Amino acid sequence: MLKELYYPKSCIYQTGKEYEPLHFFVEVLPHATTFDLLLGYFSSSAISVLSIGFAHFIANGGKMRIIINDVLSEKDKQAIQKAKEGEISIDYAIQDVLKLKNHLDSYGEHFFNCLSYLIAQNRIEIISIRPKGSSGIAHYKSGVFSDGENKVHFNGSCNFTAKALLENLEKLDIRKSWAGEADFAYIEEAEKDFEQLFSKQADFVEYLAIEDIKEVINNQFGSKDLDELLSDELELARAKNLKLNASHTLKSKIEKLEQSIISKQNEPKFPYKEGARAYQKEAYENWVRNNYKGIFAMATGTGKTITSLNCLLEIYKQTHVYQAIILVPTNVLIEQWAKECKKFNYKNIYKVSSNYDWKKELSGLNTEFTWNKNAKPNFIIIATYKTFFGEAFQKGIYKKLPESTLMIADEAHNLASPSHLLLLPTFRFSKRIGLSATPKRIYDAQGTEEIEKFFDDKPPYVINFDMKRAIDERFLCRYNYFPKIVTLTEIEQKQYVEITKKLSRFPKNGDWLENENVQMMLMQRKRILHKAENKLIVFREILKGLKQEDKLHYALVYAPEGFKNRNEEDEIAFEEENAESEKVIDLYIKALREISPNTTTAQYTSTTKDKDFILTQFEKGGIDVLFSMKCLDEGVDIPRTETAIFCASTGNPRQFIQRRGRILRTHDDKEIATIYDLVVVPYTESNSPYFEIEKRLFKNELARVANFADLANNHYEALAYLNPPLDIYGINIYSLESDF
Repeated sequence: MLKELYYPKSCIYQTGKEYEPLHFFVEVLPHATTFDLLLGYFSSSAISVLSIGFAHFIANGGKMRIIINDVLSEKDKQAIQKAKEGEISIDYAIQDVLKLKNHLDSYGEHFFNCLSYLIAQNRIEIISIRPKGSSGIAHYKSGVFSDGENKVHFNGSCNFTAKALLENLEKLDIRKSWAGEADFAYIEEAEKDFEQLFSKQADFVEYLAIEDIKEVINNQFGSKDLDELLSDELELARAKNLKLNASHTLKSKIEKLEQSIISKQNEPKFPYKEGARAYQKEAYENWVRNNYKGIFAMATGTGKTITSLNCLLEIYKQTHVYQAIILVPTNVLIEQWAKECKKFNYKNIYKVSSNYDWKKELSGLNTEFTWNKNAKPNFIIIATYKTFFGEAFQKGIYKKLPESTLMIADEAHNLASPSHLLLLPTFRFSKRIGLSATPKRIYDAQGTEEIEKFFDDKPPYVINFDMKRAIDERFLCRYNYFPKIVTLTEIEQKQYVEITKKLSRFPKNGDWLENENVQMMLMQRKRILHKAENKLIVFREILKGLKQEDKLHYALVYAPEGFKNRNEEDEIAFEEENAESEKVIDLYIKALREISPNTTTAQYTSTTKDKDFILTQFEKGGIDVLFSMKCLDEGVDIPRTETAIFCASTGNPRQFIQRRGRILRTHDDKEIATIYDLVVVPYTESNSPYFEIEKRLFKNELARVANFADLANNHYEALAYLNPPLDIYGINIYSLESDF
């Protein structure tokens, strides 16, 4: 910091001496956090001369306040005015310090755009003064650097201009706050004077609006004192290079700054200028208090990824090392996580699954750990659960990774599958984060218990950011919800009841879902709900209403899986092409085309090519209605969706919650979303011998509906749609226990 820097014993910087005024600024600027400059003439060309140190200052979060007289170059005045009026339209990242350095070191319009940007970001504040009742100009030449603890004051002949720093004969005297009582008092008095002027409390000067500042035009002034404001920028650059070559000490210092800038450029950093949100900081603090373990129960769309990567960033700030392994269920999520990691400026990102040559990619890291057990390289490994728990990875690099490696498990419920549970007791990593919108595993209390044990966490968990909070705090958009009743036909219901009776013979315990017979019957029963004939009838009614309201655009349809005429035994691999059997999704697309032939559609399924292109066209409005099955459950963001129709029944609460979360993503052009949900209700008669089975089916559907309706804008209207079947079965919807 400032106290640790070297200063001449004389505390004097003078042109022609070993330590010149330019040396002072280059030395001190990178280590300061604030810079108050009180002077006469100012030119942004001086910032350019100090580009390397200035970039370092800005990258450290430094802020600069300048009090100038009423004379500026035309371009500087325009830059300030542009910033004051908020007319900043430049794609520029303040975090990219090398880019900042290059822009500050360049000339032309873009340089002044950079100056405008810094002003607009409150990194540089400028006010202009002139003596009251006088035709003269303000001609102060002093300032104070501070690092938050120590301060250095300078005073002298040097204007903050390129000419003054490079060509003129100048001199600066400095005082240091730690040098003694006299220097401390001197700096304290200088700061009071500056604050009086900057706060516009001084009655001996006039404060000028930007339009009142004089524009100095090159062909109007020949004064040497003003010439530095008007010099050709190319000549200044050449003068700068000559000057730097002439001073070995200064050149050496600038080379060190260059290396420091490159080092900073490679450091990870939070990707958004506003920094981590309050709940993200809360998540980290709670996680640390829980001995670096915990579950982040966060609704889809609330930033689970950013929150967990921020924990890794906080670890880096303390240790200067980041090492993490991220587990995900799909290859799509590998790519999504890789993009988010790059936003944090994390390097050495390795993708591990059957889609990548990961053994070759990790060979260097593997070798480093083999030869040096104490090696501390930075790395992030993103792996699918399948590959991570596979023999090759477990017997390979897994054993060499440090125990302090942070493990982030996305969709953490995947850890509770029987094969994974066997390996959890041998897990090597001490720092663990489990991410899930729904940590609770349906029909698997034991699996849920094991996950909570593994992360040493229980409800309400280290952080619990549910959907209600996300909507209330506008992280997700509001929505209207319209459940639409769909009845099973008599034949469909008979089939459903028969399967349910068979299932009831198997006790529900931790191994229930692993029983092959149970799995087969559950799939058979699910397909009955998926392909319920009456769904198409209700779907058509919804489409007609949307067309009449001119809302058949930015719409997403979750269509049922499977084929129309495939029997239950043959439909296990329903994704395969079959020329003799029409896909159910095609029936829904056909229904839309019959009702609205001019509406553009597209499919987004596991076999779709050019998926990115399709999503882009949907975002732009080139595709009106997007049809999907399970594929959009894989972490794909579609924030432009305004209307969604859930035609696919599923007993998995997690799947519905994920789908709803994706639809509720915010977008600048979307105020509210609309969700239509096809709710399957049994065909029933009052004397039905299977009344209780039918009631159970309806209650399974109601658990989802109750949760969706609870957070909807039209809460009471949504529940009103269910009154007839509720009355028939005597169900109080508010008494339902839900897995949501």
